[in-house]
Amino acid sequence: MTDRIAILGSTGSIGTQAIAVAQAHGIRVTALAANTRVEELVRQARLLRPELLCIADESRYSALKEAAAGLGCRLLAGMDGLCEIAQHQSTGTLLNSVVGMVGLLPTLTAIAANKPIALANKETLVAGGALVMSAAAERGLPIYPIDSEHSAIFQCLQGNQQKQLKKIILTASGGPFFGKTKAELAETTVEQALNHPNWSMGNKITIDSATLMNKGLEFIEARWLFDLTPDQIEIVVHRQSVLHSAVVYQDESMIGQMGVPDMKIPIQYALLYPERLPCPTKPLSLTDYGTLTFAKPDYDTFDCLTACIRASEIGGSAPAIANGANEAAVAAFLKRKIPFLRIGELVAESIEKIPSAPLRCYDDVVAADRSAREFVAAAIES
Repeated sequence: MTDRIAILGSTGSIGTQAIAVAQAHGIRVTALAANTRVEELVRQARLLRPELLCIADESRYSALKEAAAGLGCRLLAGMDGLCEIAQHQSTGTLLNSVVGMVGLLPTLTAIAANKPIALANKETLVAGGALVMSAAAERGLPIYPIDSEHSAIFQCLQGNQQKQLKKIILTASGGPFFGKTKAELAETTVEQALNHPNWSMGNKITIDSATLMNKGLEFIEARWLFDLTPDQIEIVVHRQSVLHSAVVYQDESMIGQMGVPDMKIPIQYALLYPERLPCPTKPLSLTDYGTLTFAKPDYDTFDCLTACIRASEIGGSAPAIANGANEAAVAAFLKRKIPFLRIGELVAESIEKIPSAPLRCYDDVVAADRSAREFVAAAIES
């Protein structure tokens, strides 16, 4: 159970809910970092009075300096600022909820400084899982998952041995386009793709949910978090988002974790582990739901999901390539430069056409990410 946290991505959905959990349980927030939202970041700082305040977009540092005048916080910017927070002496646990591969270096920096990690930045493990998990293992540092699915698996594994595990069941909401065919998705608009049925998230993550890339990233992340092989992970579409995931043991017993679709539950479990205290959320009523449904994913329609599983099987830099290609493709889609289905095509093409290489250090991950982004840019221009 931590008494101090630093939050990267504090103005996003996870960050704001983490603040609510921290306030509910008297956890001191020592540092806050946001990407671009200066006004919201300063509003949080006025409430929480952190020691450090960082804006990742360096072009907005002057605006932060002006808005935060008189607060008494040390002001930071850019990747250097994120890493300074990650290793600062006031940081107890680093809660990393930034979006994209930008979260990898701060995570590695925090581990090098012996800081436990509460992780909501899945790209950290997708792009650099081998580096992160080996570094954490060397120092005996925990990584507490915040994604609802990985938190559920983590909870279901408590009190049991890894060798007793047969496989995990990774649940997926199915996104806004569950049941649609490629033909039906050909003319999908940005607005339609941003309309998620269950969760309120940022634009990039919401698009990832619509393409099922989000579930593909979680597939790769689960491999690293729980030391699994690809054939030990089964993805099941569960529209109600009540069963957050489950594990199957060697005796065929299945244990699942359930709750209302509210991220404060996994956030609180990561911050208070192993304690379970009252959470500021609604209780789950199974009778209110009445029926829970489960279905197989459509791997033919959702290319991103299939590509991520393939990248996981290839190994090496392939997951980092898939992630980089997706980040570039999603950005292009949001700018209306490519159609919706082109996102999955570009991710699949990237891992087949860019050779995978071993990942020995952070620079290798950066090189793989760069090659993927360059590939996507060239494909869009051609």
